[in-house]
Amino acid sequence: MSAALEGSPALPVPAAAPSQATGYWTSVWRRLRRDPVAMGAAIVLLLFVLAAILAPYIAPADPYRSSMLRRLRPIGTAGYPLGTDELGRDMLSRLIFGARYSLLMGITPVALAFGIGGTIGIVAGFAGGRVNTAMMRTIDIFYAFPSVLLAVALSGALGAGFGNALLSLTIVFIPPIARIAESVTTQVRSRDYVEAARASGAGALTLLRVHVLGNVLGPIFVYSTSLISVSMILASGLSFLGLGVRPPEPEWGLMLNTLRTAIYVQPWVAALPGLMIFIVSISFNLLSDGLRSAMDVKQ
Repeated sequence: MSAALEGSPALPVPAAAPSQATGYWTSVWRRLRRDPVAMGAAIVLLLFVLAAILAPYIAPADPYRSSMLRRLRPIGTAGYPLGTDELGRDMLSRLIFGARYSLLMGITPVALAFGIGGTIGIVAGFAGGRVNTAMMRTIDIFYAFPSVLLAVALSGALGAGFGNALLSLTIVFIPPIARIAESVTTQVRSRDYVEAARASGAGALTLLRVHVLGNVLGPIFVYSTSLISVSMILASGLSFLGLGVRPPEPEWGLMLNTLRTAIYVQPWVAALPGLMIFIVSISFNLLSDGLRSAMDVKQ
């Protein structure tokens, strides 16, 4: 996980001039539609999102209602298609409601870091010189700590809870996004059309708004989508350690923690939250790879 955050993959930078931006993004969408793997991953993610939104309407039972008489029922039990957990709660309902917490903890920190880290990186890359050096050296301080250790340390210092876990993960993802944003902005700043606009008398704000942002936000967004799976895994790890969502809330990482003692009794039931994390994480990775390939102008 640490390597996924600390690496700086080569990201495609749109080479089209602003006047050709519409045609570029249209071609990106066409290439993405022809990628069956990426579209399949997008459909899977859409189904999970819809399940999370419609959870109160599609869940077959109350995810908080427990009964020791029904505890650890196997998969396929009448009335409980995915069995029950260690307290007799319906696993299907808890998995559906758990998608809300898991998706929020996967997407929200990355979205916040995209706004904060992206702004820092774009400003640093566009300004260059001492401004770039000061901002990026400050960001590099965070790379002295592995991402997992930093997330655990921040959550431990702030205290357990959903909000504190979101804040901790946001801080973890700001440095890698800022670094990518600075790298892409530095490349775009040296393009011929940017230099031509500068020579024609365009101001810094005009250059940034018209000629830079449109070409850097796409690659930054693609990289950010690849971090959502990492965020979900880190969030699940925090909940597993008792530093994230608190019981009795249905969150997949927390469910793994509470079900670990049942692994020898009902291993398939205990493995279901981990399977959900794996499916969603791999879907985000596949979609991110598809976006990166679609944005590559050499394709």
